[in-house]
This record gives sequence, C-alpha cells and structure tokens, in this order.
Amino acid sequence: MDDVHDTVAAPRASKPEPLERAELLDLFGQCAWFRALAEEHQALVLATSHAQYREGGAWIARRQAPSDYWIGVHSGLLKLAIYNTSGRSCTLSGVPPGGWFGEGSVIKRELRKYDVAAIQPSLVMFVPSATFHALLSSSLPFTGFVIRQLNNRMGEFIASIQNSRLLDVDARVAQALAQLFNPDLYPETGRTLMISQEEVGLLAGVSRQRINQALQSLEKQGILRLAYNQIDVVDLERLCAFGQEQI
Repeated sequence: MDDVHDTVAAPRASKPEPLERAELLDLFGQCAWFRALAEEHQALVLATSHAQYREGGAWIARRQAPSDYWIGVHSGLLKLAIYNTSGRSCTLSGVPPGGWFGEGSVIKRELRKYDVAAIQPSLVMFVPSATFHALLSSSLPFTGFVIRQLNNRMGEFIASIQNSRLLDVDARVAQALAQLFNPDLYPETGRTLMISQEEVGLLAGVSRQRINQALQSLEKQGILRLAYNQIDVVDLERLCAFGQEQI
C-alpha cells in the first residue's frame, strides 16, 4: 500500500518584495469575487492587500501561526501540507491559479492548521484578516462568495478522504489531478499543468515509485499527454470520471 506520507526537504523561508500598488488592480480585477464588490469595498481591498512573488519551495504560511491573511494564487501552484519534526509530510491539497483558501481559519480567528508552501514559483495574493472581516460584515456579494467557497471546500476534502480510502492508485492520481480543475474553487486552471510527476505524487499521496506508472497508464488511455514537468489534459470529462465506478 502506498504511504501518503513522504520525507521531503522543508520549504525555504524567503522575504520577497511586495508588488507595487499600481499592479494590484490588474491582479484583483481578474478575481470574480473582487469584481462583484461595490467600489468602496474594492478600494478597501486595494488599500490594504498585497501580492508577492515566491520561489518554488518557499514557505507561504506556517502551521500554528496566526491566520493573518486570506490567501489567493494568481500564478504557480501551492500546497497545503502538514510537516512533522522529522521532515515527513502529508499533503492535504493543491491550490492552482484562481484558488483562494484559508477562509475558515480567518473567520474563526484561529491558528492555521496546516503549512502552506509553493510547489512552483508563484505569485501569491494576501488579503488581511481585518479586511476580510470588514467585507464579510458589509458586502452581500462577498458573503455569498465565502459561503459557496466553504461549501465547495468541504466537498473537496470529503472527496479526498473518500478517494484515498476507496480508489486504486491510478484512480487516486486521476482524481487528484481532476480536483485542480474544480471550476468553483479554481476557475482559472488551464488544460496544461506545469507540474512534475513528483509534485503529482505529493498531491495524490502516491509514492515516487508508483506515480510514473499511474500517469503512463492514463496517457495510454488517451486521457493525458505527458511532457517534461508538464501534463496536458486531453479529455477532462474522462479524467474527472475516472475510477468513480469503484465508489
């Protein structure tokens, strides 16, 4: 049985410079939730939020640290994971471009329950907790978005637990990739994923020795096309349905 835990090098700390304020409007303007806000609420977001480029392997947020920000991904790929003191890790989820996360911990003002690290070089957006709560209490469009976000996030994690316990390895890999194409959580994911096989293995909870075999099987069935550090999804419908007959 494949072990969902792996021993990996811990992500690196980094202190990149934030983007200039003039660039924030373009970044946030690509987010549907931001475009739905009233002008005064958009101004609040732009005045208080920031965005930073982070290297692949860099920490974004740490477990047991205050949940000071609601976090989004403009480009790149992040992972939510738990690391122990010996360096072993369990990856909970990947967050591709267009994804936002951490609203649960921000709402409850609790310590973050997982580590966040960049799998790839990423442009990450940070909305302060105070701004998030101000929007939640005064903006109906934002409140509606957050409710839908929480509901979809719950569905994602229930599916992840179900898949890890009931599906064979090929199906687990297919479903781990399919989750990155959830249109409600990750509306900007394209059909080409710039991701290594090792990174897919972390997301799927599959060992390095087994991930290549699973991906080649999906490629032979015409669902994926593999290249160096790249996966092209040829048939998204079949990818999303793969292995569901096992449930």
